[in-house]
Amino acid sequence: MSESTIFPTRPSSPLPVTDSPGSSSEQFLRCLLGSDMLALLPVSQVTEVLKIPAGQITPIPHLPAWVMGVYNWRGDVLWMVDLGHLLGLTPWYQQSVSLSICTAMVLHPAGKTTSGSDRQVMGLAVTQVQDIEWCDPACIQVPPPTAVQSELTPFLRGYWLKPNGEMLSCLDGNVILSAMPKG
Repeated sequence: MSESTIFPTRPSSPLPVTDSPGSSSEQFLRCLLGSDMLALLPVSQVTEVLKIPAGQITPIPHLPAWVMGVYNWRGDVLWMVDLGHLLGLTPWYQQSVSLSICTAMVLHPAGKTTSGSDRQVMGLAVTQVQDIEWCDPACIQVPPPTAVQSELTPFLRGYWLKPNGEMLSCLDGNVILSAMPKG
């Protein structure tokens, strides 16, 4: 069994950083979901980025379709979730991306460390991890209810409209973690 490629979120040669940090700015990891949705997750909640051979994800029956299965991550069980599918987008396996390798971000709850055996972590499969964005959380706006897909609404912290006009969806990592079926 081959090992996955691991990309820490704080590598020695950093990912490209866009915009300049301000005094109240927070770092977000920007990823592509499907072919056209750009989303942000707080870097403080992402442990690392993985490239996983799809054959190493073991499917588990009788779970929602967006649960891809489990992966052996450093000797622990990592639940793998198709983030785009969870948010109401085209499932990962139906996209025009390589189905042999899965790009995933390891997400952990805000304010908690990832050490210890009781950690709650989840692997989020995405189309692509792009770069790090600096954003002032006060600039994240709540969208009008009619402008958002109903599946996306519970997971959305808001939208950030960049100075160049690009709009990015800011996701709430804790809400994504709580979506996993219990028991």
